[in-house]
Parts: sequence; structure tokens; C-alpha cells
Amino acid sequence: MKAIWNNTVIAESDDTVVIENNHYFPADSIKKEFYKKSDTHTTCPWKGVASYYTLVVNGEENIDAAWYYPEVSELAKSIKGKIAFWKGVTIED
Repeated sequence: MKAIWNNTVIAESDDTVVIENNHYFPADSIKKEFYKKSDTHTTCPWKGVASYYTLVVNGEENIDAAWYYPEVSELAKSIKGKIAFWKGVTIED
């Protein structure tokens, strides 16, 4: 699977986990040069507290377009150490 934004592959892996229609990519599959840590946090009742990355590709920013759970609940352990996307990031096979 590939995560693509702004015509650029920002993550690629054969080992994604799909939860709630989101592909979670292993952290080591992202292209770190396109990610900038964000101060944004949200809480999911069953997964835990999410942290975010802003994507920066070809001088354009996609604020908080990637998220991950630094600590996950027991129910969400399959996505520990994985990153998912939204806000115009496409996932392709």
C-alpha cells in the first residue's frame, strides 16, 4: 500500500492494518523528510490519545494530516507504532 499526497509517496508498506476504514502504516515505512510534529492531540474513546504530524511536500503543508497513538489501549494494540492519514492523502494498492 502507498500513502500519497501532493503527487508524492509519503509512506509505503505491505504491512498495513485497517481499522475504521483507515490504513495504519508501520512507523518505519514513512518517509520522515515529509513529516513535521504537531502539537495537536485528540482522544478516541477506545484507542486512546492521538498525536499528529503535518505533512510538508514540495513547499506545501497539510496540517495534521497524519496521526498515530503513542500509547494505545488494549483494544487498539494492533495499531501501536503505526500511522494513518486523512485530509486528502490517498491510499493506493
